Amino acid sequence: MKFSFYTLGCKTNQYETQAMEQLFLQKGHEIGTFDEPCDGYIINTCSVTAVADKKNRAVIRRCRKENPNAVIGVCGCYPQHDPDAIRRLNADVLGGSGNREEFVELMLRSAKDKECLEKLDKALSRREFEVLPAGGLEGRTRAMLKVQDGCVNFCTYCIIPYTRGPVRSAPLPLLIGQAKELDKKGYREIILTGIEIASWGVDLPGKPPMSQMVTGICSAVPQMRIRLGSLEPRVITEEFCEELAKHPNLCPQFHLSMQSGSDTVLSRMKRRYDTARYYESVSLLRRYFTDCAITTDMIVAFPGETEEEFAESLAFIQKCAFSDMHIFPYSRRPGTPADKMPGQHDNETKEHRSRQAIAVAEKMNLAYRRQQVGSVQQVLFEETENGFDVGHTPNYLKVYVPAQGRHNKVFPVRITDIHKDGLLGQID
Repeated sequence: MKFSFYTLGCKTNQYETQAMEQLFLQKGHEIGTFDEPCDGYIINTCSVTAVADKKNRAVIRRCRKENPNAVIGVCGCYPQHDPDAIRRLNADVLGGSGNREEFVELMLRSAKDKECLEKLDKALSRREFEVLPAGGLEGRTRAMLKVQDGCVNFCTYCIIPYTRGPVRSAPLPLLIGQAKELDKKGYREIILTGIEIASWGVDLPGKPPMSQMVTGICSAVPQMRIRLGSLEPRVITEEFCEELAKHPNLCPQFHLSMQSGSDTVLSRMKRRYDTARYYESVSLLRRYFTDCAITTDMIVAFPGETEEEFAESLAFIQKCAFSDMHIFPYSRRPGTPADKMPGQHDNETKEHRSRQAIAVAEKMNLAYRRQQVGSVQQVLFEETENGFDVGHTPNYLKVYVPAQGRHNKVFPVRITDIHKDGLLGQID
């Protein structure tokens, strides 16, 4: 039988989709694309905001309309949070954000017997890390490696601790073994991902620090690039930087979760740092990793955010000089404390502040790219696009070079100019 996937949301969802693809292949089935005839279609959902839920519903409805006789399965955070919504959309198989192997079995049973099946657990009761196969379909140059799951931060705007449960860390020997397997399969880069990877180790014997995990993986596959997923800024310490700077294969790109550059807004969000601590992390990274890329997320128009607080955020992001940013207007998420906070902003305010923040972010991104002109960068080429081989530098800048079939190879490239959303270069 043939199955296909539609994945919404974070890199952890992408990892888990790739793992389920591997499980289907191991059982002798095919993986197709979402726009071709298949026996089953799987929508792996995100539920981080109400807007994400709306996208989930639109994909499910369209899939059912276009494939009335196929088996449609829905898994991920949305059914974990609101299973009744999925039932109303007439999905055949309903799963949550865990038990992926069991979900694959339910899909196969449903496709064979034409029955509706579902299996959900209580996310907050989870205590074991679910081991899944790492790596995706052939031809991919970069693989994701899930190092942990769950989060216990309970930020006031976020539903994810309720849909993913508490922190569960993958044991380091397991991760090292999976990294070596990815190396054997020909991948050139590994992205360490999870729901909150800075919390890796807090549930393991001896509570090893995250840096120990990163060191173990970097040392196990020294010829592969290792890239970190999103980091909580408090994990960035002098000791952390000293340890990680020893590994030349660690990519000097760090995504530091921020959300706001105003201390009073951060307090209402229940973030566990202030701007002074955040800037300390930025400064440490730049001291230990020359010309590193520091990226972040920012929520604008959070409930009660004043013009003065928003101005503080704009000033702070310019002080940090991020190389790239994701800007999100606050989206109400029923079931979270922020949904009931006073001072909810209208769409006009959200859009206006988003445009202002995006303009600042784009200016910083352009400045960072201009700094790279004239440098020589090691570029891992991943695809060919409109006559160019396209790849990324270690600090995750997109580079375009006239095409010569360099897929999954690393070449030194001299950066000659700004180009589209990245840089133009020539093989050095």
